[in-house]
Amino acid sequence: MIPDKAPKEDVFHGSEDLRRNAHVPSFEKYKELYVQSVENPAEFWGAIAKDFFWKSQHTGRFLDYNFDVTKGEIFVKCMEGATTNICYNLLDLNVHERKLGDKVAFFWEGNEPGDELTVTYRELLQMVCQFSNVLKSQGVKKGDRVSIYMPMVVELVVAMLACVRIGAVHSIVFAGFSAESLCERIMDSQCSLLITADGFYRGEKLINLKLLADEALQKCRDKGFLIQTCIVLKHLSTDPEALVSSHSPPAKRACPDLEVPWNPDVDLCWHMLMKGASDECEPEWCESEDPLFILYTSGSTGKPKGVLHTVSGYMLYTATTFKLVFDHQPDDIYWCTADIGWITGHSYITYGPLANGATSVLFEGLPTYPDVSRMWDIVDKYHVTKFYTAPTAIRLLMKFGNEPVQKYKRKSLKVLGTVGEPINPEAWLWYYSVVGEKRCPVVDTFWQTETGGHVLTPLPAATPLKPGSATFPFFGVVPAILNESGEELEGPSEGYLVFKQPWPGVMRTVYGNHQRFETTYFKKFPGYYVTGDGCSRDKDGYYWITGRIDDMLNVSGHLLSTAEVESALVEHKAVAEAAAVGRPHPVKGESLYCFVTLKDGLAFNQTLEAELKKQVREKIGAIATPDYIQNAPGLPKTRSGKIMRRVLRKIACNEKDLGDISTLADASVVDQLFQNRCCSAV
Repeated sequence: MIPDKAPKEDVFHGSEDLRRNAHVPSFEKYKELYVQSVENPAEFWGAIAKDFFWKSQHTGRFLDYNFDVTKGEIFVKCMEGATTNICYNLLDLNVHERKLGDKVAFFWEGNEPGDELTVTYRELLQMVCQFSNVLKSQGVKKGDRVSIYMPMVVELVVAMLACVRIGAVHSIVFAGFSAESLCERIMDSQCSLLITADGFYRGEKLINLKLLADEALQKCRDKGFLIQTCIVLKHLSTDPEALVSSHSPPAKRACPDLEVPWNPDVDLCWHMLMKGASDECEPEWCESEDPLFILYTSGSTGKPKGVLHTVSGYMLYTATTFKLVFDHQPDDIYWCTADIGWITGHSYITYGPLANGATSVLFEGLPTYPDVSRMWDIVDKYHVTKFYTAPTAIRLLMKFGNEPVQKYKRKSLKVLGTVGEPINPEAWLWYYSVVGEKRCPVVDTFWQTETGGHVLTPLPAATPLKPGSATFPFFGVVPAILNESGEELEGPSEGYLVFKQPWPGVMRTVYGNHQRFETTYFKKFPGYYVTGDGCSRDKDGYYWITGRIDDMLNVSGHLLSTAEVESALVEHKAVAEAAAVGRPHPVKGESLYCFVTLKDGLAFNQTLEAELKKQVREKIGAIATPDYIQNAPGLPKTRSGKIMRRVLRKIACNEKDLGDISTLADASVVDQLFQNRCCSAV
C-alpha cells in the first residue's frame, strides 16, 4: 500500500530546518509508524492516550467495530469503559499540569482592522467555567442538545467548550445559514436552548443575526417545537450591559444603528448572566462513546445529515492529526481561516489546537476586506508560522496577482495547508511559490465532516509532495480503490475511494437515524466505509482525489474526472476558476458543460472559447473536449467555499427546480448563470 521508497524526482520536499525538529522527520519514519498504527492500533493510539487525563481507564479492546452490513449493525467503539472530559483536557490540563495558563490561546482579529483581543488559556478556562454555570442555571444537563448560532468570536469557543464541560451536546449552525436552516437543525436534534448574538459584519455587510434567530424560533413554534430560552451575546451593541465582562467588545465593533428585537420572556443577555456566574465548575465525566457534538452536512436527498461524533476517539484523533500534519511546535502561531460552523473549525480551530496547547488566530473577517492583502497583513502582524486555508480562497487571491502578497514579508511562515476540496496543481504551485516563497511545504489535506480529521495527507517534513495530490493515508487509515463491482484495484488505478477499517475519529452515526448512516456509508460496498469520492492512485502510490462520485462523467464509455477538466481549464492564463458538469447527450451518454470565471478585466469571446477547448483536448484528450463553455462571472458556492455542482448541472440542463439551496452563499449568481446559458444548449 505504502511504497517502499518515495520518489525523488518531480516532487517537493520540506526544508532541512523543518526536518531537524519534526515529529515525523522522514518518509522512513512515517512508514514505520504507519505499519504500527494499522497492525497494532491499540499500541499506537494507547501511547498517545497517555498524554491525556482519564478519570477511569478503558476496558476490553481499544478499538472495536463492524463495517460489514451483512454481519449485523454497523458500529465503532474506541476505549469503551474509559471516562474523561475533553474540556478538562483542553483547558484545565494545560493551565494546571502543563503550566500554560499565561500562554495565549487565541489572538482574535475582528472584521475591521484594529478590532482585536488576546485571550490566555487561564482566561479561557475562567470564561468557560462561568458559562458552564450559566448553562446549568438554565437547566441544561448532560446529554441535552444546545444549538449555537454565532459569528467567529471568542464567545463561540466559550459556548461550545462550556457545553462539553457539563456533558451537553453542541450543535453549531454556521452563522451564514438562513432561519429555515437553523429551524430544521434545531428541530432535528431537539435542542433545548439556543445561543446566538445580536449581529456581525461580514466585510461591509451587516448581518442581523438575532432577527434570523427569532425567525427560526418562530418557525419552530409554528411546527409545534418550543425553545424557552435564547442567550444573546451583544457583540455589536453599545448597551452598557455589554461592557461588564473583562473581554468587552472593542469600540470599532459597535453598531448603534442595529435594531435588536428582544423578547423578555425568552431572551437573556450573555454579559449579564456571566456577571453573576462563578468561575469554578467541576467537569462532568463522560464515557468514551458518549455524544460530543452533532454537525449537519449536506445529504444527497436534500435533507442534511446530523453527523455525530463521540468523546475519546475524536479527542485523540484531532489532537494527533493537528500535531503531526502541521508539525506543531510550542512556539508556533497557527491560523486556520475556516469558520467554526464547519468541521474544519471544530477540529482545527478548537479541539485539535487547544489539545496541543497551541496559540491560534481566530479571524472574524473576509480575506478581501478591507483589501485583498488582509490575510498577509495578519500573517505579519501575529508572525503566523502555520497557515491553513481553502483552495477557493487561494484561487480568489490569485486573481489579483502577486503584488498584494509580496508587499508583506511572510518570513514567519513554515507550513502551508489546504482544506475543503482538491487543489489544482496551478493553485498549489502559486501558493507554494508566491505565498511560501518555495520554502514552505503545502499539506493538501483530504477529509470529511464524517471522518473527524485528516485521512489522506502529507506530513510536512516526511512526505515528498506532488502538487494536487493528498499523497498518503494518515496513521490508522487504510484506503482502497474499488471498481463498480466492489473489487479492490491494485497499482495505478481510478475508482471509488473507501476505507477498510476505522480510526478513532470516524463518525459513529447519523443523529436519530442509524439506518441512514448504514445506507449512506456502508451499504454500497459491505465491509468498507464509502467516502462518496472518486480517487486515483499513480505509479508511485500517491492518492489523488478526483471529486465526488456524482462529479464523475461517463462520456462515450470513458470515465472523466471533473477535477481534471477543471484543472486543464484553469491552466489558461485568462481563467481564474472553472467548474465542469455533465449534461445528458443522446449519443455520448453525457456531454461536458463547463463554466469559467475569467480574471479581472478580461472578456469572454469565441476566440477564447476555442483556445480553452483546444487546451483541454491537448491536456486530457479529444474525448474530454467540452461541448459547451459558459462565461460565469461567479459560481454558486456554499458559505464554506465549495462549488455546488448539483446546481450547475441543473443550469446546464435549464432545469429551474434546484432543490435545497439553503447552503448557497449568493443566490443572485444562479439567476445570472441562467441568463448566460450557452445558446446552443437547448
